[in-house]
Amino acid sequence: MFDVQKEITRGYEMRLFNSILNILRFNKKNWKAVVLCIFAATVFWFFNALNESYSTTISFPVVFDYDRERYIPIKPLPATVRLNVTGIGWNLFRRSVGVKVPPLVIPLDKPSDVRKIVGSTLPALFSNQLSDFQINFVMTDTLRLSIEPKATRKVMLRLDLPPSIFKDGYALASPISIVPDSVTLEGPQRLIASLSDPVFLIIPQKNLDENFKEVVQVRFPNDEYIRRDPPTVDISFTVDRMIKKDDSVKLKLVNAPKNAWPFIERKKVTCTIAIPETMLTYYNVDSVNAVIDLENFSKGQAKVLPSLEGLPPFTKVIKVDSISIKF
Repeated sequence: MFDVQKEITRGYEMRLFNSILNILRFNKKNWKAVVLCIFAATVFWFFNALNESYSTTISFPVVFDYDRERYIPIKPLPATVRLNVTGIGWNLFRRSVGVKVPPLVIPLDKPSDVRKIVGSTLPALFSNQLSDFQINFVMTDTLRLSIEPKATRKVMLRLDLPPSIFKDGYALASPISIVPDSVTLEGPQRLIASLSDPVFLIIPQKNLDENFKEVVQVRFPNDEYIRRDPPTVDISFTVDRMIKKDDSVKLKLVNAPKNAWPFIERKKVTCTIAIPETMLTYYNVDSVNAVIDLENFSKGQAKVLPSLEGLPPFTKVIKVDSISIKF
């Protein structure tokens, strides 16, 4: 009797297990139907949930309304503000994903006078722009602004060429051409006024041993806030190998005091010069003078360093002997 009842129970369990397997054993068409049902249910639940009211914190884009013809920022302006708001789920969803939502506008009548905007003052400003939401509180503490009046100025351009920019044994051997030689700047008044005139350009090249001709950008600190017209200039100059020469040149006195007869220890001065290779044909030692200007010389004895005149263009004076003069 007991065995019969046990067999009946076991048979019932097997039929139940087989029924569950039959439910789960779908063909491809059944699986597609189930997936579509689940998807439809999910979409229905999602849209139904969006009709409910929620509170959350959202980053809202902001723009500042001011006269951009007269003012310019010297630092990036805040792009967003975080607000805790209450609203319908659909409106919150659109705002959170940024779907066709206009930014909040902060008007600035005198932008250069406003350095910061306290977050607690924003709800009154945004209430009319957020009609679909209730602003609970502002998460952003302070919006900091740096806006200056716009100014325009024209400055001359020069090129800074330290000797280290040239390869050893080479140097500048022509005037520097900068075309155009000036630039018009437009930007924040304080930055424009702080720039020197002329503005010195710098080229990144090193170890120059050949002629230079390139388009160079006009750059200086904080130039991302300054408009340059033009933004680039053409720079060119000649680089030449320098030839060293040791020579002895005539001494020449100028502006000697009246009725004074200076005593000079010698009539020639030893010097070392470096001449551009292309200028060697213009060098004539008889045309070079070591000049001493005695205009401000008083009675007594002094050592004076003469200056050399009559050298070819772009010749470098490496060394020249001093002269002892006595009245």
